[in-house]
Amino acid sequence: MSEPIISLQNINVTFKQKKKTIEAVKSVSLEVEKGDVYGIVGYSGAGKSTLVRVINLLQIPTSGTVVVNGTTFFKANNPSAHRVQIGAKELRDKRRKIGMIFQHFNLLNERTVSENVAFALQNSKLSKEDKDAKVTELLELVDLTDRKDQYPSQLSGGQKQRVAIARALANDPEILISDEATSALDPKTTNQILALLKKLNEEYGLTIVLITHEMQAVKEVANKVAVMQDGQIIERGSLLEIFAQPEEQLTREFIETATNIDRAIDVISQQPVIQELNEGQQVFARLTYSGNNADEPLITSLYDKFNVVANILYGNVEVLQGEEVGSLLVILGGEPSSLEQALAYLADQGVAVEVLKGTQTV
Repeated sequence: MSEPIISLQNINVTFKQKKKTIEAVKSVSLEVEKGDVYGIVGYSGAGKSTLVRVINLLQIPTSGTVVVNGTTFFKANNPSAHRVQIGAKELRDKRRKIGMIFQHFNLLNERTVSENVAFALQNSKLSKEDKDAKVTELLELVDLTDRKDQYPSQLSGGQKQRVAIARALANDPEILISDEATSALDPKTTNQILALLKKLNEEYGLTIVLITHEMQAVKEVANKVAVMQDGQIIERGSLLEIFAQPEEQLTREFIETATNIDRAIDVISQQPVIQELNEGQQVFARLTYSGNNADEPLITSLYDKFNVVANILYGNVEVLQGEEVGSLLVILGGEPSSLEQALAYLADQGVAVEVLKGTQTV
């Protein structure tokens, strides 16, 4: 197995505020492989932005180890030993290989689009002609060639973010950190920016760390996910694993919002068919399936094996990392013992079963 391009081990970040001690990041370890799009999801205040700023030491950790592309940036085993392992000049050089984009773009308002991108090359050893060629190449990549002489005030939010991406790519980084970069954008523009990030990853091999509070953004581009809460990673895994079988309540909430299943449950729960559910012989359940069991006629087999009838009220299918992940909202009807056996059978087949109303046996 190759060495990860980013390795954070036992990272702690503690702030002092007056007489209070705030633990922003608590004993977090994270490894990002080359070519990953690693989504880190959490609500505001979860510590995700603080954590990723540790990667390039914009935030010095209280303790832990930071290794980026084989170079140890920081290593300290206790809060009193702040040991940056890299010289200031070398750190500046290494930071140029870690691009960053932010929610509010951070463009220079008095400079044109071209000048904003060129600003990132001011310390480059390239000739003026090569710098100009680089800027032209980058603006073509982000589809802003026709805007090169305009100023940020003349651009839309999506165009400003494209300028920020071009600027972040100016020094040919191996890593791009996206810190809530789509949070200020409308849904259509968000999808366009996410598509651009996906292109940069797939066609140019760029490793991306995506910080967001929107699981929808992660679903579009990431291959790995970590969920943060109160300064800790509470769940992590491949995109498929997280969506198919989330273990933590917070993770389930994020996924339900991203798939709109939460809205479907709310609407359907108010319908007479649910309100008048015969709880002795019916259950209202959510079934989540993925991979191999997506093609199995499981619903049909419930009647054949247990004489349990299924009424499908809602269905949703996502294709994540080339595999189907689906959710069904169903009413299952039958004798109590048969329902118990049917729900157990579904669970044995790798289907996640959540009983929303009715018997809680399974």
